[in-house]
Order: sequence, then structure tokens, then C-alpha cells
Amino acid sequence: MKLFKKIILVSTAAVLVSGALAGCSSSGNKEVVFYTNADDEAVVAMQNALDSNGYSGQYIIQTFGTSELGGKLLAEGKNIEADLITMSSYYIDSAQEEKDMFLDLTFDHKTLNEYPSYYTPITCQEGAIIVNTEALEAEGLAVPKSIKDLSNPEYLEKISIPDITGSSTGWLLVQDVLSEYSEDEAKTIMSGILKNAGPHLESSGSGPIKKVRSGEVPIAFGLRHQAVRDKKDGLPIEYIDPTEGNFSLTESVAVINHDNETNPLAMEMAECIIKNGREELLETYPTPIYEGETADPENQSANPKVFSQPLTVDLLTEHTEFVEECR
Repeated sequence: MKLFKKIILVSTAAVLVSGALAGCSSSGNKEVVFYTNADDEAVVAMQNALDSNGYSGQYIIQTFGTSELGGKLLAEGKNIEADLITMSSYYIDSAQEEKDMFLDLTFDHKTLNEYPSYYTPITCQEGAIIVNTEALEAEGLAVPKSIKDLSNPEYLEKISIPDITGSSTGWLLVQDVLSEYSEDEAKTIMSGILKNAGPHLESSGSGPIKKVRSGEVPIAFGLRHQAVRDKKDGLPIEYIDPTEGNFSLTESVAVINHDNETNPLAMEMAECIIKNGREELLETYPTPIYEGETADPENQSANPKVFSQPLTVDLLTEHTEFVEECR
């Protein structure tokens, strides 16, 4: 969910070599060009699903930051090089509305909630308050229970949050504030949070949790599943589901409509990722999305919520402007 450019990856070194030598799959189709904004853990899970189900050597995967890939979708439409993407769902919605560039999915995918016909989620990522219990105790600070608490003066320069202008994780915090409070109170709270973050306002979604892990700050807002994993690994990390709710963003798979040049393998691979990749994805992102999925109840949030308006690029812009007014 980082919004700045990540390095280009390929599925494996062997894929690059075989792709350069062969240039096409054993079925006679060209290699699928696969663009994604996913975190490394999700990329590995998708690669494992594809490679273990007969698609090794038949695709090249390239990762981007969310804003970069979103910009390509909105600028290039059907002319984009990719055949298959995974991307933040709100960007896919906006790109479809502007460019009409995705095919309806042709495989069964029984989700717990309704989604458009042209994509289906690969992950659901929730926000939460994250604390370093040792650092918090050393500082003599109270445990925050809500996003509003993060604006309290006692937390001056003791918190780290992702900046909405650099990370969509920061949008989850802003949704908490705007969903629960009046406009005036929301501005007061957001201004206090920004002041308390001070030099610890981070451009990436993973920046705050890194500072909490090191003890540089005792409190952060970040992705809940990362804190779940840290606690499981024995780090002095605890996660708190804010009273305002655990808002979430989904990342989804979609197939580009290249008309007569559409690669048929792209739809097959999209199906493979969903049907064979979700088990591994649930290990990192423990939120059931499809019928029949289960996750450890201890890893599931206490207060999941959905923002009252559909998430779109336009809404993100509106919320970013709200944050700018609070600086």
C-alpha cells in the first residue's frame, strides 16, 4: 500500500531467463504481463499460487507504488502494457469509470460482500493503533483507545502516522476521523494528531510500525496485520482496535480488456490467484473475503467498518485536501 515506486520484480530469476529465451508459453500464448501494487508478502503468495499450478515461466510480474500504477491506469486505459493487475480497488473502480478497460471475470468467486463484476479482492487490509508496550511503559503514557486520543497533548512527538499524501494507509486514519466526528471537531482532532506526529509523519505505510518496532516512538497508526505478525513473532507490540472502527481497503485482481489482443491466460491466472492463493494470503492478511474462509478469531478486528461513501480517487483527493487544511 505504499504510494512511492518500488523496485521492479520478476517472478523468479528463472522466469526472466526462460521468458527471454522462449518469449511465449507452452500453449502458444504470449507471456502475461502482470502489474501489481501489492506488498512483498502478497506478491510471493501470488507467485506461489501461479508457479505451483502450472504457470511458471508464463508471466512477468512488475510492482509499482499505488499512485504510480494508478496514474498509468488512468492515463493509458486499454493501451496499458499489462494483461493482468492487482491494485487498490478504489483505483480500479475509477479507472473502469473513466476508461472502461476491464473485462468481466468469467470464473466463480463467491465473496462474502458484493463487488463489481470486473474485479474481485485478493486482500483486505485494516488500520489499527499500534503500540510498543515496553516503550509506552518507559514513557509513562496511557494506552490510547481511540483515534481521537492520538490528538491528546501528552502524545506530543510520541506518535507516528502515515501521511495520506504518501500512503493510502494514512487514508484509513482519516476515514476514522471523518466518519465519527463533526467537521469542526474532525479538524481539531486531525490538527492535533498531525502536531503530535511532528517529525514522525511518514511517507510510507510501513514507516510508523518500523519506528514503533525500534522504540523510537511508543505509538503508531498502521496496518493491523503487520502488528499481528509482530506480536506473534514475540516483539513487544500490541494492537488496539480504535473505538471509531477498523476501516479497510481492499486490493483486487482485474483483467485488462485488450479487445482482440486480450491474452486468454490472464483470466486463467486471475482465477488461479483467487482459488489457490487465498490460503497463503490469509496467513498475512487475516480477514475472510470468500465463502468458506476462516481465520484465527484472535487475529480478526473487533470493530470492522465501511466508510459511508464509496471509496474513489475523487474521494481520496477530497480527504487529502481536508488533511492539508489541518496542517
